[in-house]
Amino acid sequence: MRKTLSVVLATFNEEKNLASCLDSVKDIADEIIIVDGTSKDKTVEIAKKYGASIKVTTNPTNFHINKQKAIDMATKDWILQLDADEHVSPELKEEIKQILEKKTEEFNGYWMPRKNWFLGRFLVKGGQYPDYTLRFYKNGKGRLPQKDVHEQAVVEGKVGYLKQPLRHYPYRNFSHYLAKWNNYNDFFALQIKEEQKNKNLLQKFFYVIGYLFIKPSHWFLTTYIRHKGFVDGWQGFVFSLFSALRFPVSYIKYLRI
Repeated sequence: MRKTLSVVLATFNEEKNLASCLDSVKDIADEIIIVDGTSKDKTVEIAKKYGASIKVTTNPTNFHINKQKAIDMATKDWILQLDADEHVSPELKEEIKQILEKKTEEFNGYWMPRKNWFLGRFLVKGGQYPDYTLRFYKNGKGRLPQKDVHEQAVVEGKVGYLKQPLRHYPYRNFSHYLAKWNNYNDFFALQIKEEQKNKNLLQKFFYVIGYLFIKPSHWFLTTYIRHKGFVDGWQGFVFSLFSALRFPVSYIKYLRI
């Protein structure tokens, strides 16, 4: 007997992305659950058209809080946690269906590779592919720690790997990228504030040197040179540069808190 699937999302002002995301999974989802952070656009209206179970709540800076709320609402055998700017490709959908149809399953969850679309192309280097993410797991076996913006789910027991990639379209244009980048830096600044609480003067001094000079230099050289981000053309350069700049920018934001 085929196992059932809950597709869960946390949303906030995703009217431009949500329909295409849900179109990619509507034929394999036994239920769709959306926790919305009080969107100001038509996100909730679109979700209702797909028969989603919807909970409207606040929109915390750490959006994994709302993702976990959606996970907690799931009632089916397996959970597929998505972001509204992600699409499940036909190949990945078929791979998921095969797992749901198995009589027995040795794994409690699966990592899946993810392709990231950035300013006109999927990035294939710079550490951006396969960009494994843990989004598919048995109900009751996976949770989000809700501590970090880039954290992965924690799954009890054995975890396997899928072959087909999830497609990620996070940025409509460069302005949209900068807006998201700035929001992430606000969150990182709060993390720095917490980390600084129990440090002495000498530790704080080395922390400053690390965030302003060592970390950004190391990150850029690692992603652009070691991991061959230059293969992705000018998009690879922009991605490596701004990824590196998040360290000094976040620290400066911390000083202003």
